Amino acid sequence: MLLSSAYLPPVWYFTKLYLCDGKEVQLEQWDHYVKQTYRNRCVIGTGDGLQALTVPTEKADSPKSYMRDVRISSHGNWRHQHWNALEAAYGQTPFFLYYADDFRPFYERPFTFLFDFNLQLTALCCQLIDIHPVLCPTVAYSPPRCSSSPSGLPSSTADFRELIHPKHDPSSDPTFCPVPYYQVFASRFGFRPNLSIVDLLFNMGPESFLVLQQSTFAPKTLVKNENCR
Repeated sequence: MLLSSAYLPPVWYFTKLYLCDGKEVQLEQWDHYVKQTYRNRCVIGTGDGLQALTVPTEKADSPKSYMRDVRISSHGNWRHQHWNALEAAYGQTPFFLYYADDFRPFYERPFTFLFDFNLQLTALCCQLIDIHPVLCPTVAYSPPRCSSSPSGLPSSTADFRELIHPKHDPSSDPTFCPVPYYQVFASRFGFRPNLSIVDLLFNMGPESFLVLQQSTFAPKTLVKNENCR
């Protein structure tokens, strides 16, 4: 399976990692960095509504920078702001204190590259959920898979790099059907699906595995990239 790099990505993203428990997942590092995607932004559920948390990045030397080369900006106090936002949103959830010490170090020490930051956070979330995909950075870029235009990807590789995107409706993916789970603000807003994986972890703890399992359909043939017509 091929996925883009993502910052605390949504439940939709993690259902793909669930499907690849024990198998290799390629995380793309040779694509061009695109803003306003899950590469540097996640969405959490707060008592005032949805809130996007964005990791600031340094301005690139060229308009087309590889994801692997994108540096996290040290400007401002974003790490403190993100941690305060997580604590305000999830401090009263059943499992925030249980996992806080696992996440806090990511907001206390600087990371140079966004890809490395995302990779280590994703690996932590997999560990806490108790799924074990083998996360492997790509060694080269392969164009989106189309049946009429074979690429360098193995024929068994499913490409979700472009499908899982903030502007794409998860219902377009027949392998994903989010099941409701407990959310601390559900009495105010109802169930809010497909938030960052931390929403699931802080609210459900060890049962996060079961939620991913119930939200996933394992198809015989995985969904093709939506750019393939």
